[in-house]
Amino acid sequence: TGVPLCGASLHELNKPLRIELQANANCVWQIQRNVNQTIRLVFSYFKFAPSSSCETENIKIYDGPSTNSPLLGQVCSDTDAVPVLQSSSDSLTFRITTNSVAFRRNFFVYYYFFSPETKIENCGGRLTGPSGTFTSPNYPVPYPEFTYCVWHIETAKNSKINLKFQDFFLELNQNCEYDFTAVYDGPTTNTGLIGKVCGRAQPTFESSSNVMTVVLSTDYANSYRGFSAQYTSVPLPGPVEPNIFLTCSSDSMKIVLSKSYLASLGYNETHLQLNDPSCSPVITDPVTFSFPLASCGTTKKDEGQSITYTNIISLSKTSSIITRQKSVQIIAKCKMENNSTLEVMYITENNIIQNTTAVGRYNVSMSFYDSDSFSKPVLQSPYYVDLNQTLFAQVSLHSTDPHLLVFVDTCVASPQPDFGSLAYDLIRSGCNKDDTVVTYPPLEHYGRFKFNAFRFLHSFPSVYLQCDILICDSNNANSRCTEGCISRHKRAISSYTWKTNTVVGPIRLKRDLRSVDHSESLTKADAEETLNLQQYSLYTLSFVVLISNVIIVVAVILKHRNKRQEEYGYQKIQSS
Repeated sequence: TGVPLCGASLHELNKPLRIELQANANCVWQIQRNVNQTIRLVFSYFKFAPSSSCETENIKIYDGPSTNSPLLGQVCSDTDAVPVLQSSSDSLTFRITTNSVAFRRNFFVYYYFFSPETKIENCGGRLTGPSGTFTSPNYPVPYPEFTYCVWHIETAKNSKINLKFQDFFLELNQNCEYDFTAVYDGPTTNTGLIGKVCGRAQPTFESSSNVMTVVLSTDYANSYRGFSAQYTSVPLPGPVEPNIFLTCSSDSMKIVLSKSYLASLGYNETHLQLNDPSCSPVITDPVTFSFPLASCGTTKKDEGQSITYTNIISLSKTSSIITRQKSVQIIAKCKMENNSTLEVMYITENNIIQNTTAVGRYNVSMSFYDSDSFSKPVLQSPYYVDLNQTLFAQVSLHSTDPHLLVFVDTCVASPQPDFGSLAYDLIRSGCNKDDTVVTYPPLEHYGRFKFNAFRFLHSFPSVYLQCDILICDSNNANSRCTEGCISRHKRAISSYTWKTNTVVGPIRLKRDLRSVDHSESLTKADAEETLNLQQYSLYTLSFVVLISNVIIVVAVILKHRNKRQEEYGYQKIQSS
């Protein structure tokens, strides 16, 4: 309220916005404030024109001060969630675009600045038992303002979840725009919205699988006592739970299906087909598709801070002209994001969607090389070097996707492998912080740099390196990987696909190696000298014992002789 109809520059700590737009709108709102906090943006209600597509009518949110900043997310008529987005700094921008259809669009959005370090007790968490209870923060006392809590519930496989709110009292509003609870059928808050509730009620919800997510979001006013909820797991019958598994890595995608599940749908392994029909599965039980990410008709979509690889398994009897069976598609997605690989797979059966997820990691490594040709890696550990010797380091991404770039964003040296309080910047935000550092231009799956060896004061023997690595889509000419050194302030306008880190070390000076060798030599000499002393002592003791025995024998003989002289000695004759 109280803002221009189309776009604004906002600087308040928090603000609600009720927006009404007509056709052909293109409006930008910029939120920025010079505080050391981040922004949470909540689109609690949105109504686009009927039958509008995401390409022609949408809301795009950018993580920074302009629409040139990294894309944080998108909202459109297909969005099956209550979008809640969070910036990485103190600025955020969103643009609303509408198509030419004559229709009044309505949106309600509010934002607030907050410190991620501030934690609210009893706010969200992970619940994994067969049943359990949880409450809103402070229950039954009114919940805090600007609260955002997420509970992840997971029960045993082949089960579903029944959720019942035994007591529920949130601020009432027709569209639940201010305070609300949202329940999702799955492990994330991005899709699968079952319902959004507020006011006074005792709502119940049921998931289609063994995973459910519950969200509580509140604004700045009118807090009530919140809720008390209980969940229980219910076994699923037979083939309702698909026996399908998806595994993603930085190299490949692997989809595994059981023959019994295919049979329950009225199909067998001969009815399976990927986007590229020439890619056939390995037919055993289970049936397995395994292929490189950039092959078999896999599509790739750059979504700003993530890249999604998608392929589809279609189930159909190709020789038939008509069918009375359900049309089934298994849609497998590998989403590469934030130092992990998120796998998403869902099955459509006449628009019925079921989800399954898993988590993996990128395959990134870092090594030292003996020269700037980067052909021969250094295999010894520790790596002994001369002071001021030029060291060559290479970070490698092991992936079959040829359209990726590796960029060394930050590199820190430390004398400790856990990178404690003592650290020294070599590279920071792509900028060389040490005078000897030279970075090489990004080359496909490799990030390279060199620097001169040094040592830490106070006699620390080792040096370890930890580097933050950015991985970008090489088809994006404006990606972060091609920008090089930028300041912290400008960094918000850059985009990257993934961020991960890797560690290498230790490095030690060769004089430490000589010290170790000298110490070993001294130890051997000492041992030999000790052995000689022990042998000498033994010889001396033996000689002393021998002399003692000789003396004793001589003494006994002399004593015996003297005694005989006294017994048989001559007697002097007295003269008369």
